[in-house]
Amino acid sequence: MTEADRPSPEALLRAAAREGRGRLKIFLGAAPGVGKTWEMLTEGRQRRDAGADVIVGVAETHGRRDTEALLGGHEIIPRRQVDHRGHALDEMDLDAILERCPGLVLVDELAHSNAPGSRHPKRYQDVVELLDAGIDVYSTLNIQHVESLNDVVASFTRVRVRETVPDSILEQAEIEVVDIPPDELIERLRDGKVYIPHEATRALGHFFSKSNLTALRELALRRAAQAVDAQMLEHLRAHALAGSFAAGDRIMVAIGADAHAAGLVRAGKRLADALRAPWSAVHIETRRDRQFREEDRRRLAEALALASRLGASTASIPAVGVVEGLRDFARQERATQLVIGQIATGQILTGQILPGKSHRSHWRVRRRGSAVDRLLGSIGDVAIHVLPFAAEPVPRGRRERGPRRRWGPPSHYLWSLLMVAAVTAAGRVLVEVLDLGNIALLFLVPVMFAAATFGLRAGLFTGLAASLAYNFFFLPPTGTLTVSNPENVVSILVLLGVAFATSQFAARVHAQAELAGSSARQNAALAGFSRRLTAAATQEALLQAICAEVARLLDVKTVLLLPTPQGPELRAAFPPEDRLGQIEMAAAQWALDRGLPAGRGSATLTASDWLFHPLRTARGVLGVLGIARSDARDPLRSDRLPLLMSLLDQASIAFDRMALETEHSQAPRIAAPDGLNAALLSALDQDLRSPLSAIVAAARDMKRRPSADLAGFIEAEAARLDRLAAALIDLARLETGALPVQAEATDLFGAVADALHETRRSRQDSGVTIDIAPGMPPVRVDPVLLRHCLVILLDSAGGAAERELLIRCRRLPDAITLSIIGAAPHHATGSARVQGIVKAFARAMDLSVEAAGDDAAPGPGFTIRIPAALIGVPLDSKDLP
Repeated sequence: MTEADRPSPEALLRAAAREGRGRLKIFLGAAPGVGKTWEMLTEGRQRRDAGADVIVGVAETHGRRDTEALLGGHEIIPRRQVDHRGHALDEMDLDAILERCPGLVLVDELAHSNAPGSRHPKRYQDVVELLDAGIDVYSTLNIQHVESLNDVVASFTRVRVRETVPDSILEQAEIEVVDIPPDELIERLRDGKVYIPHEATRALGHFFSKSNLTALRELALRRAAQAVDAQMLEHLRAHALAGSFAAGDRIMVAIGADAHAAGLVRAGKRLADALRAPWSAVHIETRRDRQFREEDRRRLAEALALASRLGASTASIPAVGVVEGLRDFARQERATQLVIGQIATGQILTGQILPGKSHRSHWRVRRRGSAVDRLLGSIGDVAIHVLPFAAEPVPRGRRERGPRRRWGPPSHYLWSLLMVAAVTAAGRVLVEVLDLGNIALLFLVPVMFAAATFGLRAGLFTGLAASLAYNFFFLPPTGTLTVSNPENVVSILVLLGVAFATSQFAARVHAQAELAGSSARQNAALAGFSRRLTAAATQEALLQAICAEVARLLDVKTVLLLPTPQGPELRAAFPPEDRLGQIEMAAAQWALDRGLPAGRGSATLTASDWLFHPLRTARGVLGVLGIARSDARDPLRSDRLPLLMSLLDQASIAFDRMALETEHSQAPRIAAPDGLNAALLSALDQDLRSPLSAIVAAARDMKRRPSADLAGFIEAEAARLDRLAAALIDLARLETGALPVQAEATDLFGAVADALHETRRSRQDSGVTIDIAPGMPPVRVDPVLLRHCLVILLDSAGGAAERELLIRCRRLPDAITLSIIGAAPHHATGSARVQGIVKAFARAMDLSVEAAGDDAAPGPGFTIRIPAALIGVPLDSKDLP
């Protein structure tokens, strides 16, 4: 089985990963109103009638009667209500669907953003969880919600859509385009079938113009075609099916180190744009690449960089020959069209495919055929575009060095002659001692060794020398080159033939071994690089590992910069680097902004000593990696560019993974301010309104009948309101970082006594029992924040406690617990609100709060837990950090 006949391991792994997951089908439309929901519900009904277990998770009918009629007969999962800022929002009940576990669920509006507090911020993330559970999903999407097309749509509609879906969702989905002509959609708008008449008239003048709808329709059809083409290629690779399957064009441009490579790249770009097709630029690495001069390597690197800037995927493939490499790459990429170059001399096309350094001799073209002819005979159903170019002038100095480069160094031939001489001497001895009849076989040894070690030409030279030595020393009459016996002529010819065939075979095996060794070394380097990045535990360690490994593998200096609001920030370097120059920082900023290489060796800001490459992922540019050489030469040779691209891809993936893990670990911190905001809003709505209402009511009574009791009540409620306002202000300042936590040694008995004294009026002199042992050690907390906690808990009891309050402090092996039993409000909402505010203050001091009483005195209340790390601080330690 050849490489082309074998299924792609990566495709098989991806197919295996999809086993057990649900299947996603997206009904894709160019704009609202094309009938995506109607089509989804219609196909869902057909599946249900065929016996499938189908439910409706969410369907937005927007009041359209024909669409609502399609819901009849479907099992509809009731939506859950989410309270957001006093408004009840309806969202899809993900847990109910998972518990129901249907065969197929219909989920409308894939790009919808869920209400705050939902498990996932986006509906497409809910869909991914359903797919992971093995449930098939039908969903709908408009083309303007696709992430990669967001800027394109905004450029002509002047409307930027905020709700987007990653392209990766489309790549794993079956796509059905729901399409109607723009004129028909405009007519539906005018008839009020999409929006109400007033909104429809406004929409027709803005987003739903005919030009916008036509462009959106083309985008939808093209994006669906790209997704289908990608899925088809994945299927072909997984099942090792031959053929290009030219349902969509795929362009391949063959480039080399010639001066015409840039012209080929531009021609390939024009062809790809005309066909609206993806394209790639490939360089085939052969043994001839080792003979490249620095200028050749520079031109090849520039051509590959130009192709990358123009939107091509680039590759450098090792192969025994150019034709073989192009053939294999075309089969792998399922290319449908190939762009190559020929060097024209007068009226004759020599068939020299780029890469190439000089046009080939007419004798070689006649003997082997032109490379174009050989490609036509082996590449299958790929259309070949041949671009003729004028022959590149060869410098005199280079022409003189050409023969030596082709034939190799003289030392190879000297060693070959020495081996022939050694075999001749050994043969003379063996003939005298053993009386051997056929000594010619001994001369195959130096021929095979020279061919395998020094190459084809050295092997042929050794074969000729061996034939002459055999004739001169062993064939009668010895001492002359005359052959008297015709049978000996046959022996010499056979020796030359065997030498030629052996040399050809050994040279080919040697070349293949060199290519395999080069590929194995590169794969080993990439595997080691990946292992070292995976072992990094922190972001700083990862950045330093990237710099160190790239510097080691490419023998360069490296720096890594990350974007900040103030500009690129140097975060890692190898060897250590403190700062970069102004030009280098400008090049790094340009690479961050544009996502393209900048600096020396690129087409932008070439005055920089460093070459900066972006670390790009689906989420954008995460940073830039800069490379430079200590000897002031160009940072990178062209033959090392593919290795650098592979290293950058792995580094980007590792860095993106680390960033996602960091974001995941920070999620509770991000959610904490939301909890504080909710606590603030709840307190403003309930705790502030309650005393204000009491004060207003008491003031009205005082107008009718002045009373000292009412005045005292107003004073008590106003004091309570003042305490709560102070606590909320400190809570807001704590959230923004304006209020630092100043921990100091605090006596718990004194803190409780102060809080009781401050809340004595609001508690209406209800009885309080304090159970705190005299030997209780002080704790290291912020006394102001602890006072807020105690005051809020005591105020929450008010005068409604059914029994006397109990404040108990207990010493445990690993903590101190301070419980206030009887301080909990009588309703759950009030208890959660109080607990939320107190928890916010306690969290800032590394304490915890539970809505539970003491084990020895059960009842409604709260318990503050102080960990052992904050216990036992001397009371006079005022200088603690």
